[in-house]
Amino acid sequence: MDSPWAIISDPTHDPVLFAVPFFVLFIVLELLAIRFLGDHDDETPTRMGYSAPDTAANLASGVGSVVINLGARFAALILYFALFSVAPWQLDAGSPWTWVFTLLAVDLLWYAYHRASHRVRILWAAHQAHHSSVHFNYSVALRQKWNPWGELLFWTPLPLLGVPPWMIFFAFSLNLIYQFWVHTETIPQLWAPVEYLLNTPSHHRVHHASQKQYLDRNYGGILIVWDRLFGTYAEEEDVPVYGLTVPVTTHNPLRIQYGELLAAVRHVRAARTWRDRAGHLFGPPGWRPAEPPS
Repeated sequence: MDSPWAIISDPTHDPVLFAVPFFVLFIVLELLAIRFLGDHDDETPTRMGYSAPDTAANLASGVGSVVINLGARFAALILYFALFSVAPWQLDAGSPWTWVFTLLAVDLLWYAYHRASHRVRILWAAHQAHHSSVHFNYSVALRQKWNPWGELLFWTPLPLLGVPPWMIFFAFSLNLIYQFWVHTETIPQLWAPVEYLLNTPSHHRVHHASQKQYLDRNYGGILIVWDRLFGTYAEEEDVPVYGLTVPVTTHNPLRIQYGELLAAVRHVRAARTWRDRAGHLFGPPGWRPAEPPS
């Protein structure tokens, strides 16, 4: 069995590294599509576009995420190998059924983590960076979080079910690569069966929108059927307005990544009871203690 370091240092186990040139290519193609095919009528201005400061923040967040995730994944691999070693059975990585199971399980656990990260403030403090842009384009897909610990803990059932640890990361990388293409306004709604089954740009525009009817909807990674099954699906109807309900007025990657976490710490320190401290950490974003009776 390969060591954790051999696995994490082998680029063949991380498809994301090979996808980077395609990410760059699609960003360029999107820029060209917006420039030459976009709606430039002054009376109905296009909602599509790029901002240089915003794109720079996206790219910086992406680079920082790659560096931080390298160390985080190495630590997680040690935990996954420990759990895998005590699993009651170990699945055969050469079996296509193992791959089908792993891809579906990773996608379902992504849905669970993604939903939790919108409903639990300490998880939202990490995830909100990805939602903080007021634009929606392929560079926003690279605006990834620098705090992957909650996400990595959500994968722990898989090694206990006998999934080889390297397969977990490989399957999640495929999931992440798929989600890149849904971060665009240049692709309209697709053929109805595709929209019913898969996460698409239309579904993900809803997820990034800040209007009340769109909040906490469409968490799916590859499959949108999880949202349909668990009651979190919403159709794209009104034109989405992107960003947070409380806008982040900075392009500083450090403030984008850690501003909400620092705000949560301030609220915890100011809280008077342990219940209120727990609420500020584990309640939904925006949670506040009940006002004392007058």
